[in-house]
Amino acid sequence: MAILMQIFWGSVVLVGCSLIHLLLLIGAIRVLRKMAGQSRRLRSTYQLLRLMIFAFAVVLFAHTIQVWIWAGAFMALKVLPNISDAIYFSLVTYTTVGYGDVTVGGGFRIFGAMAAVTGLLNFGLSTAFLVGLFDRMMPGRR
Repeated sequence: MAILMQIFWGSVVLVGCSLIHLLLLIGAIRVLRKMAGQSRRLRSTYQLLRLMIFAFAVVLFAHTIQVWIWAGAFMALKVLPNISDAIYFSLVTYTTVGYGDVTVGGGFRIFGAMAAVTGLLNFGLSTAFLVGLFDRMMPGRR
């Protein structure tokens, strides 16, 4: 695949994944507000733990979906021979671990690298989301 096509299709998948990620985080914020509003004792350890577990579950779910989307893209383009390799490659690339034991051909390296860019951007969003949540939920907040 030509370089510009790799960048184009990689950007399409990246934008799609990021939109899904943002929508899930926005949905989580709405649910967290409702969960927090239902409790009189927002600052109880149990309530804080419940909110944080929910937030972590949404973040984990969002990243898992994106790994599957990238695996599907690699399979659709016949970049990798089977779903197992596609999921594995997507996961190690998305998380930027990059073991190198499963690789894509030269005609798809830039497309594959776009999975890493997606992971970097969306892990940053997740980190900001969780840090903001911790800041708002921790007792003694100014």
